[in-house]
Amino acid sequence: MKDTKVIELEQVFVEMDGVTVLENVNLTVNEYDFLGIIGPNGGGKTTMLRVLLGLVKPYRGKVKIMGAAADKNRHLLGYVPQYALFDRSFPISVEEVVISARLARKKGRRFSDLDKSIAAEALARVEMLPLRKRRMGELSGGERQRVLVARALALKPRILLLDEPTASVDSRFAAGFYELLQELNQEMTLILVSHDISAVSSYVKTLACMNRTLYYEHSHQLSPQMIEDSYHCPVDLIAHGVPHRVLQPHDGVGGH
Repeated sequence: MKDTKVIELEQVFVEMDGVTVLENVNLTVNEYDFLGIIGPNGGGKTTMLRVLLGLVKPYRGKVKIMGAAADKNRHLLGYVPQYALFDRSFPISVEEVVISARLARKKGRRFSDLDKSIAAEALARVEMLPLRKRRMGELSGGERQRVLVARALALKPRILLLDEPTASVDSRFAAGFYELLQELNQEMTLILVSHDISAVSSYVKTLACMNRTLYYEHSHQLSPQMIEDSYHCPVDLIAHGVPHRVLQPHDGVGGH
């Protein structure tokens, strides 16, 4: 069975304030892949997601979503941001945050019974339905992140983009969160960016490195050269804190 391409970036260049942020980025993501993109802070990972979302326009290159020009199919994307800045005293409930996503699919401002049903289903998927009446300001960081996933799911996406989704939560929550993402991967394609190699590598299907350009071999393993090209330091300095199974054999040391 032939793989269906859902994301295609071809020779994408992005410049901001006279500085090249993305350089010759090429990427093909197939349907139901779970791609983890790691790299140093400031390496362009978030910018690439913003290109897919249409928030940043490349000055060169092509971007396709589900085989068509990106602007035609961006409605197929769901997005979970790195963090949400909001006034904790603002009286907005969990279900109000989630159902607000449905405004992107409507002409009017009134929510239908279908909208309410979709929002409830999304909250149930992330195990937050019992807290639907709770104010967002009363939730823990991990609970807020699950609500943001539910909000993205309320758009019924084919592709889910996640930007450092566990950056502000503890390791116990992160493990359960990644297991949730693996379940969602049965129904949609996931692209997750992170600087935490060890955590991401345990859950994703394929791995890429990014530092202005993208190093990707459609594999769950990272070659030593990919790591060194991305982090600009010897692989041994990084591998010390990384489960070796994500690294291909190097210097006589086998990957696990």
